Amino acid sequence: MGDTADRARSTPLAGVEAARPRQPAAGRSSTALATGRAAIGWPLWCALASSLTVALGVHWDIAWHRSIGRDSFWSPPHIAIYAAALLAALSALAQTLPATFGRERARRAADDEVAGIEPAGRSANVGVLGFRGPLGGFISAWGGVTMLASAPFDDWWHNAYGLDVKILSPPHVVLALGIVCLHLGALVMLVGALNRSASPAARRSIEPLVLVVGGMLLIALMTLFMEKTVRVFMHAGSFYLVVGLCTPVVLVAMEGATGRRWAGTTSAACYSLFLLALLWTFPLVSAHPKLGPVLSPVSCLIPPEFPLLLLPAAAALDAWMWRRRARPGLPTVLVGGGLFLVVFLAAQWPFASFLMSPSARDYFWGAKYFDFAMPSTFHYRRYLFLDESRGDLWGGLALALAGAVASVAAGRGVGGWLGRVRR
Repeated sequence: MGDTADRARSTPLAGVEAARPRQPAAGRSSTALATGRAAIGWPLWCALASSLTVALGVHWDIAWHRSIGRDSFWSPPHIAIYAAALLAALSALAQTLPATFGRERARRAADDEVAGIEPAGRSANVGVLGFRGPLGGFISAWGGVTMLASAPFDDWWHNAYGLDVKILSPPHVVLALGIVCLHLGALVMLVGALNRSASPAARRSIEPLVLVVGGMLLIALMTLFMEKTVRVFMHAGSFYLVVGLCTPVVLVAMEGATGRRWAGTTSAACYSLFLLALLWTFPLVSAHPKLGPVLSPVSCLIPPEFPLLLLPAAAALDAWMWRRRARPGLPTVLVGGGLFLVVFLAAQWPFASFLMSPSARDYFWGAKYFDFAMPSTFHYRRYLFLDESRGDLWGGLALALAGAVASVAAGRGVGGWLGRVRR
């Protein structure tokens, strides 16, 4: 954790103040300070669980639609999504009700002191409609309510119009907004506890959770635009524009939130490992279409594609932003955005060509799965990139460069705020 200590002393980027270790009160055990375990109360674990569960539920639901079709309102993937919303609400209520009515405030303050977290008190809470609680709790609660509200809307939409043609149908947009807020709420709750941590052990116990949620947020953003990021678009400028806009903001924000040198790379690794786990486990589950027409034979859950090669670009961006941490400014942002795009382009372009080759049509690389309703004439089934003129490609890459630069700048701002938030 030398990186964290150096960061706290030297950088204005993260906005994380070095915290002075607190001594536990007399008569209390210092075990929590030594291990940092008590720094993560069960509401924070619930917030993490909600972030992981909704990521699983969404991809399970997409696989369900691609393999089986529309089944029922209470399909297993839907239950997982609703469970994530309930976990977010539980996490929020567990922190809001005691802070509002004050019965457990003294006990929680004592637990925080033993755990190495500065007592929260009223200064660590915000007021909304007469209730008090952590900012992240209110964001999570709003996200959970929005997700639950989208459920009857989605059921009505399917009954009225049938199977969705696109990811971004109106009820899915409502659901996506709730999901993003759920991830953001979990992230703000965790960084609030992280910034109140008064011992290195407490910080070490919370930082990995922050980075995992960062990876889940990255998954959520890329899933939202997955129709433009599948392999047929990987030689098109629009693909790099979407990735350039959505990815650097999360990677840079994670560095600012935690003060860790390889924070963005770690979140990108969480993104990759999560999707690889789905790619390699979903095909083990038997599934058959329940709707017609069946244009492609399906016998298992259709998994997501092999994850994008974000790791090299994330590592390059982390290394550059860390090197320039004492010199924030326009040159740092410009080079950071360009570096991310160039490294990602150099990795993903040839890898996309490989995914179109016969060598990738196996269980490991996963380029052999097709939706049951996908016609054989589609570029996706024919392993062809969508045609794009050279002028459109260069124009798209120029926009992608501008988007990546803007995303890095936004990530610096968001990361600086996350590094300061204590509520």
